[in-house]
Amino acid sequence: MKTLSKGILDYLIDLKQNNNREWFTVSKTRFEKEQKEIKSFFSSIKNELSEIDNIEKMQIFRIYRDVRFSKDKTPYKTHFSAGFTRQKPQLRGGYYLHIEDNASFVGGGFWEPNKEDLLRIRKEIAIDSSELREIINQNDFKHYFGSLQGEELKTAPRDFDKNHPDIDLIRKKQFLVTRKFTNKEVLSPNFENEVIATFKAMRPFFDYMSDVLSTDLNGISLY
Repeated sequence: MKTLSKGILDYLIDLKQNNNREWFTVSKTRFEKEQKEIKSFFSSIKNELSEIDNIEKMQIFRIYRDVRFSKDKTPYKTHFSAGFTRQKPQLRGGYYLHIEDNASFVGGGFWEPNKEDLLRIRKEIAIDSSELREIINQNDFKHYFGSLQGEELKTAPRDFDKNHPDIDLIRKKQFLVTRKFTNKEVLSPNFENEVIATFKAMRPFFDYMSDVLSTDLNGISLY
């Protein structure tokens, strides 16, 4: 079990205040030290997560920003982050861990489902939302995430009744869950345990979505 040092957050604070190539170059040794620590922490999370789920891969996101199509030309992200993908195609959903000064969080779900998957989810909800409702109303789900989040349409998607009793779920374009952490919680010796416990709480939601997306409307497996 690993604990993050205060140096991680201190570096990110300094980077936010000095987000330019000159400062980053001069401080490169410091960056490499903190990067090594955070990579070790992310790897430990992956190992723990692999004990409770089938993880296909871990992606540690680069510190460098892609500024080609952005009005914000600052060259560096002011956070460290990693994603953990479940074994496809049977298992869907992805885990995400974000470390940032006063803005750390754990997240997961379906950020940009393709149009086929999104339509399949909406049709399932329109037919019977009871299983999904039961999951998002469970005490554990509410304790860790509050509610199901994500962008949604202002009205009903095409071919769906705007007066459907489950239109609040059908309108969604994303199906996400998040839990925020304070700096104190991030630096706590128990942080890794809390991250894993939060990921574990996502599983009923992920398993439901996996079942939907790996079957047709008659429940016949696609694989």
